[in-house]
Amino acid sequence: MEIHLHPHVLTILVVVSMLGSPAAGGLCRDSCGGIPVRYPLSIDDGCGSPYYRNMLTCADNATLRLRTPSGTYPVVGADYADPHLVVTDPSMWTCERPFTSVRAAPFSLDTSTRFSLSPRNDYLFFDCDEERVIVAPRPAVCDRYPERCDSACDSAGYLCRNLPGCRGALEENNMSCCAYRPRAVESLRLMLRHCESYTSVYWRAVGDKFPPYDQVPAYGVRVDFEIPVTTRCLQCEDRRRGAGGTCGFDPATRDFVCICDDARNSTTDCADGPASRYHSSAGVVAASAVFSISAAVGITGLVWYIRKIKSTKVVTCGVQSNENRFF
Repeated sequence: MEIHLHPHVLTILVVVSMLGSPAAGGLCRDSCGGIPVRYPLSIDDGCGSPYYRNMLTCADNATLRLRTPSGTYPVVGADYADPHLVVTDPSMWTCERPFTSVRAAPFSLDTSTRFSLSPRNDYLFFDCDEERVIVAPRPAVCDRYPERCDSACDSAGYLCRNLPGCRGALEENNMSCCAYRPRAVESLRLMLRHCESYTSVYWRAVGDKFPPYDQVPAYGVRVDFEIPVTTRCLQCEDRRRGAGGTCGFDPATRDFVCICDDARNSTTDCADGPASRYHSSAGVVAASAVFSISAAVGITGLVWYIRKIKSTKVVTCGVQSNENRFF
């Protein structure tokens, strides 16, 4: 059935989509639960870079989470000088809780995004079926030619003997352990299919020490990300050109937008002057007036249209068909 929406209904949908975007209202939250959220990341649509659109969420303004194909995971840290996030997977085993078998999908990323698993991650697998998994000490040659040693899980790994926070815990609980660095997510899934549990340890940088003591192991998954640097974004954030704005984008077109603190948007920067503005405060008042008038008339038209459809199309026993479907 072909549906023609009332003109006022279309007006409402367009205006609401414009005003509902944080980019249109000048609103970009810069933190969630104490974790900074800066360009290119964002938790509000229209803010940050479109490459990371809808990748992060902020539940109750308290918990920052990363969305991936394998689930949604809490973010416990963010660094923008060395761009990366630290993510925790609740299904991973740590020394802080009793050992339990896990059959959940391992953490994975969408390879089409600008996120990537850091090479600083090490994966430890516990109580693997040695008839299905090659568990053996990693030969010294693997450090020089790692591509030759993809199939084995290293039973002599340093972290198996020095788990963060509970050195020697595996021996006390009679648990086997091996370290494995997969090249693809699928190999992680296969490993977990034949092992009781797993965990991820990343090497956290410590700035006041010299190599090799400038990194310490910590539980979590380090996820690296890229920061797209553009001239327009640098101009937008440049306080010499005005108050300094926030880099964002138009949710409808994905075109660059400089979001200013005074609830106006610009195509360049937040400097005063009509040349740089395309959404001034007067425009907000005008848009609000248009929205109020259109809403009053449009809602009346929408109610009339729905009543007209209901009076001509009967839904039998709650079953929708192509003849009585509204949308």
